[in-house]
This record gives sequence, structure tokens and C-alpha cells, in this order.
Amino acid sequence: MTNTKPAALPRRTEGRVAAWIERLRRLIAADRIALATGALLAIVGFGGSGYVHAKAALAQLLVRDAWQRSVSLGGAIVKPWPWADTWPVAELDVPRLRRRQYVLAGASGRTLAFGPALSPGAAEPGARGRVVVSGHRDTHFAFLRELEVGDRIWLADARGRHAYEVVSFEVADARIARLRVDSDDARLALVTCWPFDAVTPGGPLRYVVEARLVASAFTPS
Repeated sequence: MTNTKPAALPRRTEGRVAAWIERLRRLIAADRIALATGALLAIVGFGGSGYVHAKAALAQLLVRDAWQRSVSLGGAIVKPWPWADTWPVAELDVPRLRRRQYVLAGASGRTLAFGPALSPGAAEPGARGRVVVSGHRDTHFAFLRELEVGDRIWLADARGRHAYEVVSFEVADARIARLRVDSDDARLALVTCWPFDAVTPGGPLRYVVEARLVASAFTPS
């Protein structure tokens, strides 16, 4: 044990953390019913599953707040919490299923714990090529199993809002197949692990929802 006091946070960092805590307090107050449900799942749910779902729900609240502030600032990078190494870059909406998710930058394992993520190196929303968005099958992308051919998926980013129509589904083995990001037209691929009800996390199989661009409304520059 030491009598040395821990170093104080720099005033600028301390201010950012204090502001984030205040935003978090307001968010929890606004969405207290949803968060209370998530907390209940974490306590009396099925082991770690309830905790994972509660964490995912809280993360999306923080990411949603960051996305809304980013939009108000013309697409500026706004981190959902001060130490985050990712930030929201798009909003994904499926009207028929009433599902809305906020897409993060960088499809790393750590990022996917907080929301679906945009794969780097793929096409930009609305552009020719294939936009690739990945998510976990047991949290943010559990709804992929409910999608049907013809469903509309809206993807909005700083450049505009884009409508994609689901055209096909595929189960691919990641050990032998790579999802191509080039395409003659504009496409969107939503990717998650498969099967949905697997007990063991991970695995080599991927469930891929393929959609094609049918409309775009670009934001005036």
C-alpha cells in the first residue's frame, strides 16, 4: 500500500467526463423503462445473456445520442463516451420490423459489442460497390432472421439517406469465402454469425443479407 495520492485528471479531460456523465444521467432518465427492463434481465435472466443484452441496449442509447449530436454538427466525429475508440457513422432503419440501429466505425470485436459496425474498405452508403455492416446475432443483429425479400432497409449517413431492398439471403463459410466489396451496382450486405440459436459464440459460418440500392436522397452541400 502507498500513501501517494492518485494523479488528478487534467481539467479539460475532467470537464469532458463530467459533461458525459450528465448526458448519461439524462439519457437514463429518458429511457428508464427500457433500461430497467435490461437491468432486470441482467439480474434474473439467463446467466450472462441478460448482462450482454443490457449492455448492448445501454450502448445504443449512448451511440444514438452521439449520432444525433453528430448530425447537428454536419457529420462531425462525436464519440459516445470520452474514451471510446469508435463513433457513429450511420443510422440503419428497417420500418417493417420497427428496428433502428446506429452503426459504428470499424468492425472490430470490441466495437461490435456496442453496436453494428461499418467495415473499412467497403463502399460508402449510396455509392457503387458493396456497403458491409456487421453485427452480433444475439443482440443488435438478431432481427436479421426476420427479414424477407422485398423489405426496405434505410441507411443514413452524413451524405444523405439511402433505401435498399432485400434481394437474397446466403449462409457462407468464412474459411473459404470472402465477401466481395466491389459490385457493378450499389449494394448493402448485413452480416452476422450463423446459426442464430448456436450455443457456442463465433464459428466460421456467416448469415448474409444482400440488398440493392433503389433510392437515394443526398444532403445538399
